[in-house]
Order: sequence, then C-alpha cells, then structure tokens
Amino acid sequence: MTEERLALGRWGEEQAVLFLRRQGFRILERNYRTRVGEIDIIARNRRLLLFVEVKTRRGQACGLPQEAVGIFKQRQIIRTAQWYLNNQPAGRLQPRFDVIAVRQWRDEAFIEHLPNAFGLDF
Repeated sequence: MTEERLALGRWGEEQAVLFLRRQGFRILERNYRTRVGEIDIIARNRRLLLFVEVKTRRGQACGLPQEAVGIFKQRQIIRTAQWYLNNQPAGRLQPRFDVIAVRQWRDEAFIEHLPNAFGLDF
C-alpha cells in the first residue's frame, strides 16, 4: 500500500472519530488488532458499543467506500469483536456493527454513517 493511500486512510479515520464524538460517542479503541483481525474504531455511548469499519475514497471510480466492506471483511470484524468482548465485557451495552464511509473532495470530508451495516446473520 502506498504512503498516499495510508495517509488517506488515517485522515478518513480521524474524520470518523470526530463525527462519532459529535454524535456523543466516546472512543474506546482505535485500530484494535488481534490475531484474528482489526477493527478501526470501537466506541460507546450509554447503551451501544460500536464496532466501526471506516472506508475512505477520493472519488467514485472504484465505487462507494462502503461497497469495499465485503463478506470476508465483515466476518473478520465479527471475529475480532468477539475476541474483544471475551476480554473486555460490555456489560449492558448492545454491540452493533457500523460502517462509516468517508469521501474526500478537495480538503472536505463527506461522511455517510451506516448504522447496523451488518450483523451475525449472513
């Protein structure tokens, strides 16, 4: 992966964090990695525990950002979330799998939040 793509991904994740904070979420983890996978952002509010995949694009030549979260990636995120929940009990929080799609145009971020983008039923 090129440094330019890595920088774009980091920028997109930062935009997603700012978005979630404005929505009242507290960020618990960023780039949470285990031997089974990685989750970009883990966040919570009073009742929800979000496992968030962030996808960032500059244009639509490769499709919408959220289209890049296929079944393989969904399964990997779910396995990683299970690992997290086994090691960090969520208490009464309801787990949810979200996707945040970030499109960059010039230096502006256009964010689309897809709550409950996927779940355990494939």
